[in-house]
Formats: sequence, structure tokens, C-alpha cells
Amino acid sequence: MSNIRDISLKAEGHQRIAWAAQHMPVLNEIGKRFEREKPFEGLKIALSIHLEAKTAHLVQTLVKGGAELHVSGSNPLSTQDCICAALVDEGVTVNAIHASDPATTVSLWKQTLSCHPHIVIDDGSDLIGLLIGECRDYADRVFGGCEETTSGVHRLHAWESSGKLPFPVMAINDAHCKCYFDNTYGTGQSCWDGIMRTTNLQMNGKTVVVAGYGYCGKGIANIARGLNARVIVTEIDPIKSILAEMDGFRAMSMDEAAKLGDIFVTATACCDVLRPEHFSVMKDGAIVANAGHFNDEIDVTGLHAMSVAQKELRNNLTGYVLPDGKMICLVADGGLCNIAAADGHPMEIMDMSFALQALGAEYILKHHATLKPGVHYIPEELDRQVAALKLRTMGGSFDVLNEKQRAYLQGKGIRESADNCAE
Repeated sequence: MSNIRDISLKAEGHQRIAWAAQHMPVLNEIGKRFEREKPFEGLKIALSIHLEAKTAHLVQTLVKGGAELHVSGSNPLSTQDCICAALVDEGVTVNAIHASDPATTVSLWKQTLSCHPHIVIDDGSDLIGLLIGECRDYADRVFGGCEETTSGVHRLHAWESSGKLPFPVMAINDAHCKCYFDNTYGTGQSCWDGIMRTTNLQMNGKTVVVAGYGYCGKGIANIARGLNARVIVTEIDPIKSILAEMDGFRAMSMDEAAKLGDIFVTATACCDVLRPEHFSVMKDGAIVANAGHFNDEIDVTGLHAMSVAQKELRNNLTGYVLPDGKMICLVADGGLCNIAAADGHPMEIMDMSFALQALGAEYILKHHATLKPGVHYIPEELDRQVAALKLRTMGGSFDVLNEKQRAYLQGKGIRESADNCAE
């Protein structure tokens, strides 16, 4: 039994999903094989990822493989009701409603898990957290799971360290075809898509402050530079700060940067990156957005408490008036701006990430009996398989080692004499 807002929205949902499917050739190739082989026949998969068109095509791919899908959204602000309606129309069980309150969202997750899944596909590890907590009765036949994002993998490692993770989970986020492209190029483009369509402001000439210089932060900073913004990077890691400097950005603390920025974007996977002491010194009209998975990177509660009034400035843009009359403009209530205020990563990027999710689920199915409980990484051959498929769809190619080269790289052709070493 599904729990969605309105089935009459299905036509728009089908239209969006069809457009996504046209631009996800790697996932389509996997779907053709799944349709022939039916690897998930008779199995139930619980999935919680940002519920929009590209995710829906992943769902369709898994259904082709014979799975019974039970679907929820990983963040209510990114859930698209028309997509939910279209999936229900295709026979998928969906429990997701756009902008549901926290209690309702957890209830929807629990409804999704009540199917007693064999495999869990997660984004943020909320489903897995419930399965090892208050919903452990629903975990009686779980083979394992797959986790999409950095924040979720952090949670998994913490549970693994404390002995709370009872089944294997594939860290999809750490695969090369995920972090190199999805986190960097996908977040970089979609973040600015969300901010620009929300504010309708130019970026060139603005001072942009990017909090965090991991894969996501690098992408956000580079796209901002490409839009002719001046970019400042804040970090807790001095090594990454040096990298930012050598990449041509300014590195400083948030206490310093807060006074200079026109636009602030957080991408740290941590909490309270922007706090009241920062809001109080920001420029009038400063724009604040979050590109991290959870809504905790900006202290929205603190911003609300210190403000004397709030104004809806535009769709997905709220102005908080401070006691001195200055206004701080918050994008998408501090949610994931690239999908709560836009359409998420480009389809071609998510083609690779969701191909890894599909293959990761199949890997769990085939190897769960021998995999130890804990966090596991996508095997290199699967990562390279996705890369090769993607490169081919882009019209590219790559070289293959011959036997002599392979032997050389394995050390057989390298002299061990010290005379061969050069200073």
C-alpha cells in the first residue's frame, strides 16, 4: 500500500522519467541484462534516495531485474510528488510526500521497511539506521545494502566501529565513478543551478565562500570560478587549505570569510558550519546555501532565534531580518540546495552513480554469504566496467596493456640494481 500525495500527478512524472531514461545509457545497458537474467527475482528491495526522475529510472532498472521495489525519499524537500505518482502507476510501492514533517518522514521510512527487505539501497543511511535500531524486526532477511553519499558512509563507519552494523554495505560513494564525477562535477553544476534559479542573480563579480574542499567543495569552487566569481575556501584541514591555495583560491577561516562573502555554500558533512556569530557579521543580503546531504550544516535554528522577522523573498528563498536591520537570505530552508531548489545532478552524471548502485546491489546478492558485516568497497572491475561503458557512450576509447607492458608494471622488467637509480 503506497502513501503519496496525489496519483493524478502521474503524467508529468512519466514525462520527466522518460527524459531521464534517454540520457542514462549505462544504466540502460545494465537494465537490458537485468531484464534477460532477472537476478533479483523474488526479492524485495527497500530504496531511499532523493526521489526524482533519475532515481525513478534506477527503480525501473531494478524492477526489470525482477525485484519488488519499496521506495521512499531520502529528503522530503527533494521528493517530487509527480515522480511518486508515476512510480505508483507502474506498480511500485512508494511512501514519500514532498515537504513532509520530520515525524511523518520517519513514519514513511518505516512503512517502506515493513516489507522486510532483502537488500537496502540508501542515501544518508537513514533506512539502515532504522534497521539496526527501532526497526530491527524488519531486518530478519537483509542480505546487505548500498550507501550513496559521504554523510551516509561516515555513519556506517561509526556503526561498524562500535559493532552495530550486522550486515555488509557497499560504500557506493567511495567508488571512483561516483566520487570523481558525481561529487565533483555533479555537485558543482547542480549546486549553482539551484542557487541561480532561486535567486536569479549573476555570479560574476560575487565573492563566494565554499566551506569544505573535498570532492564536492572542489566542484563547487571550480564552477564558481568558471562563473567569474571570486572564491574563498574554508577548511578544518590545513593540507586541503594548501590545495585550495595552489588551485588559485584564497584559504581562510570562516570567522574571517564571513565578513567578505556575498554567497556561502557549505559542503562539509559536518554540523553548524555557519552559526550565529557568522550571520551577525555577514553583509546585508548575504545568500546562504547548503550542498551537504543533511540539513545540519547551517544552524537554521540559531538563525531563526536571532532574527526579528522572516520574509518569503522568492520560492525557496527566505529572508531573516537581524536586529541591526541586515537580512540573511537562506536557500531551501538549509536543505540540499542542488535538489531541494533544482533538479539535482545532471542525468549523465547520475548514470554512472546509479549504474554502480544497480551493480552494487547485484554484488551484495551474489556475495552476501561470504561478505563480513561492515563497510565494503565496490570491486575495481565493476568500477572500471561502468567507466568503460560510459566512455564508449561518450565516443571515447582507451588503451589496453600488452603482455610486455603488463609484465613490466608487475616488476619483471624493472632492474633492481642501485646503479639504475637516478637522483
